[in-house]
Amino acid sequence: MYPQKWLIRLVALTVLLSAKPSTAIIEDVIDVIRLGKEVASSVLETWHFVEQTNLVNEVEVPFLKQKQKKILTRMTDLSRQIALVEDKTVNVAHWTIESITERVQMNTQLQLGLKDLSDLMNSISIQHTLMNKFAMHDDVEPTTLDSFAEWTVAPNNLAIQGLLDRLHLLIIGSPDLASIGNSGVLYQIADSLEEASSQVCSTRQSAQQVLYQLYSAISITELKGYAMMQFSWMLLKSLGKGNYSRESILMRERFTERTQKTQILLKKVMERADRHVWRCDPAHHVEHETYETVTRLLQGYIENEVDMNNDGTCRENCAAYQFAENMGCYKDMFCSRQPKCTGKLLNCQFVDADMWVCPAKQSSMRRYEYIEYENGRILGKKGSCSRGTTKVDSWWRWLFWHCSYCFCVCDEQSSKSDRFFNLRETVSNVTANRVITGLRFRKFNRIIHLQIQEGELGPRGSINTSTLQWKPMSDYKILDKGIKNGVDYHTLTWDKRSIDLDDLIAPSSHVVTGIRFRKVGTHLNLEIRITEVDFVSGLLMDPHTTSVWISNDNTVQSTEKRTEIVLNRPDVPTNSRVKSKPDSTTNQYIDFTHTDMDADAAQTTIPYLDAQDVISIPPCPISGAGIYHKGLSMYGGFVAPKLITYDYSPHIDIPQPSVADVEVR
Repeated sequence: MYPQKWLIRLVALTVLLSAKPSTAIIEDVIDVIRLGKEVASSVLETWHFVEQTNLVNEVEVPFLKQKQKKILTRMTDLSRQIALVEDKTVNVAHWTIESITERVQMNTQLQLGLKDLSDLMNSISIQHTLMNKFAMHDDVEPTTLDSFAEWTVAPNNLAIQGLLDRLHLLIIGSPDLASIGNSGVLYQIADSLEEASSQVCSTRQSAQQVLYQLYSAISITELKGYAMMQFSWMLLKSLGKGNYSRESILMRERFTERTQKTQILLKKVMERADRHVWRCDPAHHVEHETYETVTRLLQGYIENEVDMNNDGTCRENCAAYQFAENMGCYKDMFCSRQPKCTGKLLNCQFVDADMWVCPAKQSSMRRYEYIEYENGRILGKKGSCSRGTTKVDSWWRWLFWHCSYCFCVCDEQSSKSDRFFNLRETVSNVTANRVITGLRFRKFNRIIHLQIQEGELGPRGSINTSTLQWKPMSDYKILDKGIKNGVDYHTLTWDKRSIDLDDLIAPSSHVVTGIRFRKVGTHLNLEIRITEVDFVSGLLMDPHTTSVWISNDNTVQSTEKRTEIVLNRPDVPTNSRVKSKPDSTTNQYIDFTHTDMDADAAQTTIPYLDAQDVISIPPCPISGAGIYHKGLSMYGGFVAPKLITYDYSPHIDIPQPSVADVEVR
């Protein structure tokens, strides 16, 4: 009876663990918890199998060897099931430890703890591999098995029991020493990730996901150690070295206690862990691949005051023209040698009377490469000038009026000015139970879209990776028949160029199934569509009737006023040799504007838009999304999307008194 029941459990365990890898972090965690239950049950039933007969006193040696072989075979089979999840837990954990270590160089205590954790996990895994090799060969001498089994269960720090005790103490920490900061590694990692939240982006996982991975790997290691000790006692019993039933029971009780404490700790750490996923700047910036740009929204432009009034006079000065237009081209002077600004001229100022202008290539989005004034001031970065510099001099009219060349800002809609944001909603295919799993900015038909990645949601937060795809963007052009500004798209102008920076988070048991921009006053504002989900089945709850759109409706006049991210003399963001860092918080906004006069001759619209794929690895549903700014002092930075991964902490139950009774909703 016992062998059949054990085989049924083994088959069930194989089915459980042979699912496609990397479907969801929570799947890994739940599989590990269930694996612990299955290992405990299988070990217990194997003990029943061993104790059916007094293996030494009443059984012939050939039958005794056959029994030993069956014990070893069962140990090998169980180890094989553990190995099915080892690649996506232990290996990932070592990578996770390395990636965390890179960011905690100043935390010596945590660095040492991570090194000890890695060493202990390696030591147990090495011995587990060696034991499996012994088990797979029939010609291994009984004395070899005897020696190895005795070493495994030996009560010292270097044997498996000691390694497991040290591993558990390292994870949980010592309650007696908690007052002097000796908290467990799991808590220390959570603290470290929280402190370094503005830098941790290379893992492509939220802090909560990183902790899941590490927990899964640690649990697998503990299961391997537990199975080794139990099967070692079985072998020693079969070799007539003792009964070991009491030792087995005590070990099972200790394993249960450890499992309970670790899972309680996991739940606490999960509840406080950050769930944001965002992208670091790439090693190399490539337009249309890693970033997109708004072009020629506000751009530095040289204009003489004589061409900014209907009378063609020079009675004023540059500062008088804060809101003007081009009214003509006096005597075909410099105005005839540059593309005219056909829009608004803003914020004009006098720099110097005479200058040398290096015009940009005709294909460029810039008007000028640089401007060098006679007084020595240079706007932009002076270098070679492929088209040759043009001397531009102000002049006197009669003896009273100075016709000055002003440096203004041009707001001109033209074929070179891509300043449009899509306002149409983008939703996942809820009929096929698909949810949003990723976001990215993309420019399509000169319009900036927030494109979504969607995937089919499965049980317990899993994503069917074979269904993942970037949903095609809405295919329209601003000049198409029936397309309306303010309905289908928003046009940025000098007085309507703000974008709100928010983190939008859904209530528990909801996932994101749609996203869109809308206009709130003069601001672009993010909205997300959320849909309730049954976590166990993974089915969306009547998405056509229960889905709702949520947003942050605050403005600069609200009780909780939005605050502005102000860029200080910003240069082109891709010129920075240092990677940008998030510098905004929710309930803020930023204006699209021009680069600094001195740094770039005000030729480039900033901030840029980060176009990298924002996805989690492995993929998971999200329960929120956001728009934020990342940058550095003196650079324009990037506006970028972020993901807020689904919160799995409510779905990990505190374990019951017995390992066999641990349940996961």
